[in-house]
Amino acid sequence: MGKKYDFEYIVIGSGPAGSAAALILAKTKKKVALIEGRFFGGSNLNTRDVPYSIALDFSHTYSKILTLPEFKNQDFSFGLPTAVSHQLKTVINTGGNNQKPFEDAHITCIKGYANFLDQNTVAVGEKKYTASSFIIATGSRLKTLEIAGTKTVSHLTPDNALKVRRLPKVAVVVGGGSTGCEIAEYYAELGVKVIILETASRLLPREDKEVGDLMTNYFTNELGIMVCPNCKVVALEQDASSKRVIFQNARSEKMVRTDCVILATGSTPALDLGLENANVKYKNSGIIVDKYFQTSAKNIYAVGDCLGDESSSTERADYEGTLVASNIVNHGKTLANYNGFIRSTETAPEIATVGLNEDDLMKRDRKYLKSTIELNEIIAGKIFNANYGFVKLLANKNLQILGATIVSPNAKYIAEEIAVAIRHNLTALELASTPHPINSYNYAVKLAAKALIKK
Repeated sequence: MGKKYDFEYIVIGSGPAGSAAALILAKTKKKVALIEGRFFGGSNLNTRDVPYSIALDFSHTYSKILTLPEFKNQDFSFGLPTAVSHQLKTVINTGGNNQKPFEDAHITCIKGYANFLDQNTVAVGEKKYTASSFIIATGSRLKTLEIAGTKTVSHLTPDNALKVRRLPKVAVVVGGGSTGCEIAEYYAELGVKVIILETASRLLPREDKEVGDLMTNYFTNELGIMVCPNCKVVALEQDASSKRVIFQNARSEKMVRTDCVILATGSTPALDLGLENANVKYKNSGIIVDKYFQTSAKNIYAVGDCLGDESSSTERADYEGTLVASNIVNHGKTLANYNGFIRSTETAPEIATVGLNEDDLMKRDRKYLKSTIELNEIIAGKIFNANYGFVKLLANKNLQILGATIVSPNAKYIAEEIAVAIRHNLTALELASTPHPINSYNYAVKLAAKALIKK
């Protein structure tokens, strides 16, 4: 007779990966527990995706009103506390920090941080829980690198930067990646003087060079943001009058004073849960799994951001959680297919990358064809004065779509048809022959596909 455990499955982390896995397992009448240390629903609902969409929509709208010629010389003000309250209410309305959907599925919800004691036991506070199998979906946490003073100098993080109810006069954003750019634009659109310090040689180093160059020009010329590349922040200091950010640039040390420091320095997998006690192998870069998301401990799986993949996203985490649970339930061996996942940045203009970009192809030494259509060349761009933005398509010699980079209003929605093309091995000819509204930004996809055919 086998050993009796408290649960058949314990899922650690209730974000998109953990939620998806727990709910699928519960539907098959498995006895499931879900452990969450912070907010049920994970960061996407509570601190990132949902609140960022609301906050950025507000700042983009306000900024756009100020630039419309019809409202020139008009005085517009806004109530930031009201806007933030609306943001928090919407988070609740979308299911933020809500255990009820899990409890309704007969999942036992446990609040606290899990720590493995052995391969079948975790401790949460003073209590112990056992299970025959585990799924780790602990996500990630802010990477502070080697910045001195982060424990003594007050600062904001991506989790709370868009929730402040009183704006500073000057804000320094440390990090010019996707999140850093979103935060910087939010503050600048609402009238704050913003400085971005980025370690790399340009903004958005994961994207192709022209994306970073375009956003630098847009930030500088339209929003007055000071973009400082090649700047490594080494320390934060504070006195009675202000905060100081110490950084290295061109081998010299410099300093900038500010009212507010926001760390947007990227993320690192959340691995502090006693993995060694359960014989789960990992690196600082993430938990090691096989192609079925199984760890070195055969009864323990891991999915989502705790794996440390740079291409992680909410959609990808949900997909992985769904896939691993479905394989468990159906005794399946379905492998992950990541073709067509979209990476986006909700600046205005928005940025979306789907499939491979030029940097990816050059690193892999792959030959490719490309075509780029500037937004100001199409009817929609002329209607809405889109001075910044483009659609770039990449294809192989057979005109099969390999990827796209889009800088445009509603970029991630434009990318959806390209995601379908990549997922189903469609060609530029098939994209070009698909009807597109002539006065929409999507029409640039049709023109880019036509240009590929002519190459």
